Amino acid sequence: MAHLIVIGGGITGVTSAYNLARQGHRVTLIEKHRYAGMETSHANGGQLSASNAEVWTHPSTLIKGIKWMLKADAPLLVNPKPSWHKLSWFVEFMANIPKYRDNTVATARLAVAAREHLFGWAAQEGIDFDLKQQGILHIYRDKTGFDHAGKVSELLAEGGLPRRAVTPDEMRTIEPTLKGQYYGGYFTESDSTGDIHKFTHGLSLACERMGVKLRTGQSVTRVNSDGQTALVTLANGEVVSGDAVVVCAGVHSRALGAQLGDRLNVYPVKGYSITVMLNDEQSQAAAPQVSLLDDETKLVTSRLGADRFRVAGTAEFNGFNLDIRADRIRPLVDWVNQCFPGVSTRRVEPWAGLRPMMPSMLPRVGAGRRANVFYNTGHGHLGWTLSAITAHQLAGHVAQWEQQQRNVRVVMPAPAV
Repeated sequence: MAHLIVIGGGITGVTSAYNLARQGHRVTLIEKHRYAGMETSHANGGQLSASNAEVWTHPSTLIKGIKWMLKADAPLLVNPKPSWHKLSWFVEFMANIPKYRDNTVATARLAVAAREHLFGWAAQEGIDFDLKQQGILHIYRDKTGFDHAGKVSELLAEGGLPRRAVTPDEMRTIEPTLKGQYYGGYFTESDSTGDIHKFTHGLSLACERMGVKLRTGQSVTRVNSDGQTALVTLANGEVVSGDAVVVCAGVHSRALGAQLGDRLNVYPVKGYSITVMLNDEQSQAAAPQVSLLDDETKLVTSRLGADRFRVAGTAEFNGFNLDIRADRIRPLVDWVNQCFPGVSTRRVEPWAGLRPMMPSMLPRVGAGRRANVFYNTGHGHLGWTLSAITAHQLAGHVAQWEQQQRNVRVVMPAPAV
C-alpha cells in the first residue's frame, strides 16, 4: 500500500489519517502544534449539526453584511479594507448564489451520511468526548426568520433530514431553562453535540495505535510533487518523502495548494466562542442540556459534561487575524446573561478560530492537478459535522488513484534482457 503524508492535525486531517490507516495505508501525519486539534478544532460550538447545513450563499447574507459593516458587535462583520483574496472570494461567493438550493441539499446529505462513520469510530476506539444526543433546537424571535426556516426545512428534508416546527410552549418543554420571548422554533432530534477537541485528540491516539506516524510540533514550509513522489519540507530543514500527499491544512491550504499548482480559494472566517465554567450547582441547573441555535444572533450552544457550557458563533472577514476582541466576546456573554440568567458568567474562557471557507460553502475533497496530490479541506462552519464523510470520500479518491497506478504497472513492457 502507498505511503501518504497528511498535512494538518485538525479534525479533517485526523479523520483523514484514521480512515486511510483503516484502509491499510502507511500514513504520516504532520501537525505544527504539539497536539492534534489545537487551532480551529479546539473550542468551536461543539455541534454535530446537519440542521445547520444551509449554505450562506443567500442574497440576505450580502444585505446583512452591508448593513452590519460598521457595527462592531454584529453577528457578521466584514473589514472594509480591500485585499485581492477577499475580493476574489466574494465575487465567487456571489457567483454561487444561484446554487444555494442545490448546495444546501448536498450539504445536508453529507451531514446525515457522516453520522454513522463518526459515531462508529468513537465507539470502536472508546473515545469520550462529552457526546450529548439530545437534539438541536433552532430558536426564532420573529415571523420572518421562522418563515425562512420553514423553507430551509424543505431543503433539509430533501437532503434526508427531518425536523419539526415547535411552538414557544413546546420550546420550553424541550429546554425549560431557556428564558425570553420567541415566535417559534424548529427541533432536530437526530442532531447532537460534543467536545471537538477531545474527539480529535482521542482519534489521534487511535491513529497512533494503528501505526500512523504522528509528527507533531513540525511546521511545513514547502510541499512538492512530480506526480510520482511527494516531498514535504519541514521548518527544521528535514524533507519527508511519500508516495502521495493529502492537504488538510484548513486556512493554510490555499498557500500549500498554490505550491502544488492548485487554486483553492479558502478564506479564513473568524469565529468566537466562550466556555462558561459552571462552578456551582445553581449554574449547572440553570444551563441548558439541549443544544441551541439562535437565528437572530447566529449563536450556537453545547453543554459539555456537567460543568462546561459552550457558546459560539459570529463571522468575521478580517484575514489571518486571531485577535480576541472584547467587543466581539461581550455579545456572547450578554446573550448568556439574557437567555440563562441563572448561569454565573464570573468565569468565562474566550477563544477565536479561523474557519476555512470556500465560496461555494462546500468542502474541497479529491485529487489535485498532479496525480498524487489530494485535498480534504475548506469545510467552513461544518468541519466536524462533515469530517467523517469527507474522510470516507477521500479514501475513495486515493483507492481510485492506487488502482490507476496498478493498471499503469501492468501495461508497462518488461525490461529487455
